[in-house]
Amino acid sequence: MPDNSSISFKQKLHYKFDNLMSKGTIALIGWLGLASLLLVIIAGIVITVTGLAQEDNESLGFVEAAWKSLMRTLDPGTMGGDTGWGFRIVMLCVTLGGIFIVSTLIGVLASGISTKLEELRKGHSFVVEKGHTLILGWSEKIFPIISELIIANENQKRPVIVILSAKDKVEMEEEINNKIPDTRNTRVICRHGSTIDLFDLEIVNPHQSRSIIILASEFEDPDISVIKSMLALRNNPKRSSKPYHIIAEISDLKNKEVTEMIGSDEVTLIHTDDLISRVIAQSCRQSGLSIVYTELLGFDGDEIYFQEEPKLAGTTFKEALHLYEDSSIMGLRYKDGRIQVNPPMDTVIQSGDMVIAISEDDDTIKLSGKSNISIDESAFSTSQPKTASLEHTLILGWNRRASYIIRELDNYLAPGSTLTVVADRNETEQALDEQRGDIKNQELKFIKGNICDRKLLDSMELHKFSHIILLCYSDSLPEQEADSLTLITLLHLRNIEEKTGHDFTIVSEMLDIRNKELAEVTEADDFIISNKLISLMLSQLSENKELKGVFDDLFDAEGSEIYIKPVTDYVLPGRAVNFYTVVESAARKGEIALGYRKDEFSHNVNKAYGVVVNPDKSAMITFSEKDKIIVIAED
Repeated sequence: MPDNSSISFKQKLHYKFDNLMSKGTIALIGWLGLASLLLVIIAGIVITVTGLAQEDNESLGFVEAAWKSLMRTLDPGTMGGDTGWGFRIVMLCVTLGGIFIVSTLIGVLASGISTKLEELRKGHSFVVEKGHTLILGWSEKIFPIISELIIANENQKRPVIVILSAKDKVEMEEEINNKIPDTRNTRVICRHGSTIDLFDLEIVNPHQSRSIIILASEFEDPDISVIKSMLALRNNPKRSSKPYHIIAEISDLKNKEVTEMIGSDEVTLIHTDDLISRVIAQSCRQSGLSIVYTELLGFDGDEIYFQEEPKLAGTTFKEALHLYEDSSIMGLRYKDGRIQVNPPMDTVIQSGDMVIAISEDDDTIKLSGKSNISIDESAFSTSQPKTASLEHTLILGWNRRASYIIRELDNYLAPGSTLTVVADRNETEQALDEQRGDIKNQELKFIKGNICDRKLLDSMELHKFSHIILLCYSDSLPEQEADSLTLITLLHLRNIEEKTGHDFTIVSEMLDIRNKELAEVTEADDFIISNKLISLMLSQLSENKELKGVFDDLFDAEGSEIYIKPVTDYVLPGRAVNFYTVVESAARKGEIALGYRKDEFSHNVNKAYGVVVNPDKSAMITFSEKDKIIVIAED
């Protein structure tokens, strides 16, 4: 280390100059202003002391001399009319100093503005918002989430969605503008930063947010990023005393327990693989069910609300089903917080209980006030539901959700049913062997092969299978390539259907909603767009986390679920009836009728594949034998 005495004055001056330049734009402007002031004062003193003045003019006082010096510092052209060589020389020195100072000032200002614009581009400025929806992370799910929140926010005043992601701020804004050009009355604000960094989290003001959605990373170990984000939020020393409303997604069931422990009561978790698997397992046995779920989970159309109605106190749940004209009651939220979908029909509604209703909006859940409701009991069907029969399921393709689907299917199938898996992955057979001990009602079979191989598909006698489930290779292939294989296989299946004359019940899993529009030419019975369903669920829970109890009940094999049953189980086909009649017939079986599916529109995308949820109960409708009724029932 050199001794201070060996450091030259020039080195010390250079060091101080470097420190001065590193202090930033404001400090540099201050120093330049001070230099300008010093130059003006010196010039004013010189002119005052020496008595220099322009020809034919009296000597100037200090203030007037300083002012003239300042004008020449800012504008070199001002000295053009000066007279008297002594005065000219002083003003020339002032002007030259001014040119240097002003030029430097312009450069400093330009650099400072450029730096500030770059900082704004990076998205590091603090978000001064309250009551906003905060999204942490970035994935393809973010676009349907934003779209749904925009719809939900239409009746709000100045709603805001704030996004924090490691992605570049400008790139985020461009992608959002391209895919969601109309955000209506909602402002979308993007910020660049790490979702696990306490400093970056402070930028998006999570403490005053209305709800926080944590998206899983699209890279390896997505649950790790979710867990770290939760820890960063909950353990922040600056956090608000008010509980957070956090909704997070996890992929691996093994991480659920530790995630719940970290989140406590502040976090609502969605196990993505489990949810998609349940929907696929239920939808493959009931064509059109995924359309019903999409309708209930989306904000565009009818959705699920909680509402207390004092006038219902003392009435039974069955009586309440008929008291709403354009809303459908599906359960109760008791005053102690318990949620029950499809409670016993003789349940008496107490003061403080809330109805769980399907309606167009929360302000449309109103009692009809009708005292005389027309119910045509002569149109009730007397046929008995068919007994459970053996079912044969075919799964084409494989991913980590397949094991969940097989276990879930086992809860619904009669003993002796079969399940055949066709895949070209070696790990598939091993995974099936590990499941055999847990499966009670199905015989598991495995065929190794390419699901796009037409010869293989032709040789399998597909008409013998009750249901066909087409899974994408999401674990081993990129999203678009996985969807492409699914689409090709779908085209083969529909071509086989046309040639053989056999109708197949096909449930197809896709990742990208854009590919669904391409796949609709295949007329597949149900499309399970994984990312879209998860996005809808996250959006709904960000608005009301109590909906988690409703969804858990509906998607669980225990208790009541949504079924699509033959219309002949409830009313006679060919008879014009109102939906009050259907509701009453279902209620006498301990079930809740939510809507219907018209078979004639089952392949018409513009008619929602024939699915109608929450119809006007007074409107008359004539069902055909192939039509179905959408109900909530225990089996």
